[in-house]
Amino acid sequence: MPLSKKQTLTQYLIEQRRRFPQASGELNALILDVSIACKAIARQVALGALAEAPKGGTVNVQGEAQKPLDIISNEMLIRQTEWSGHLAGMASEEMDDPYQIPEPYTRGKYLLVFDPLDGSSNLDVNVSVGSIFSILRAPDDVIDSGRDVTEADFLQPGATQVAAGYALYGPTTMLVLTVGNGVVGFTLDAGIGEFKLTHPGIRVPEDTQEFAINTSNSRFWEPPVKRYVDECLAGRSGPRGKDFNMRWIASMVAEAHRILMRGGVFLYPRDTRDPAKPGRLRLLYEANPIGMVMEQAGGRCSTGRQPMLGVKPSSLHQRIGLVFGSKNEVERIERYHHEPQTKESPAPLFAERSLFRD
Repeated sequence: MPLSKKQTLTQYLIEQRRRFPQASGELNALILDVSIACKAIARQVALGALAEAPKGGTVNVQGEAQKPLDIISNEMLIRQTEWSGHLAGMASEEMDDPYQIPEPYTRGKYLLVFDPLDGSSNLDVNVSVGSIFSILRAPDDVIDSGRDVTEADFLQPGATQVAAGYALYGPTTMLVLTVGNGVVGFTLDAGIGEFKLTHPGIRVPEDTQEFAINTSNSRFWEPPVKRYVDECLAGRSGPRGKDFNMRWIASMVAEAHRILMRGGVFLYPRDTRDPAKPGRLRLLYEANPIGMVMEQAGGRCSTGRQPMLGVKPSSLHQRIGLVFGSKNEVERIERYHHEPQTKESPAPLFAERSLFRD
């Protein structure tokens, strides 16, 4: 279909709203506000070292150094969404506490949770980065009273999300979205500044021969994860009977997008490196929105032990182990976690027959 004939994001959202005649249109308007912020972030990212940016050097609540573009992206999302009257409050990776909608703006019925620039540590090497967002309905008493939001208001299982998605800033800028009716992808037509529907009905293949994991952490993995990776590395002669490819971009948005496009499984599992941090990725604004996208596309998202979208959050910046992607592979990893543990075997990559021996 010629680009000029492709549906715009606005047209798609209007079409989706027709499924719910009682809908007010506020959710559509909020998603469009998020998309405008993502366009602005994409432009800033594309400037690279040419951009005039504030100095970095600050540390966020995660104890991670903030890049200048982390701060800029966070501000862009806030400023574009706070004024419209659709939000009761926001939460972000870059803010310690929930963000209150300031006077004189009207407060609405939704909560917005986001990672404004996922993968920003890769900016220096020009790897694709992105923004991840999740939309929740505010508790009734927040809507009725208009009170300030608290951390507890955001602690909702991922299954309660009303919409989720991400923007990917790569060779092209894309917006991948679910409003609970499958997953679609839009590509930014820079000539007219519109997102156009280019990937309708995205589905994750149930089977795959690709996995993504940071093997430098293998000494900290739990036995089920070691078992799974060992079997993949053993290839055609191993218990899986087929060869696997390993991928690792170190940008979760880019990893998720590759899996949506062609299948695969991503693991950033719980490990033993730091008992105070049972995982690396954040539940509310990374794992849950990616989880909703994956599940709506026919994939699966899990902690390794239970479905991700069923986890009840305990804190705003809670970390968690994350496995997502092709359904049959994720279910296999879950099964390994629930089976009795056997004696660990050495990883084939570093065993006696390895890359370094004939």
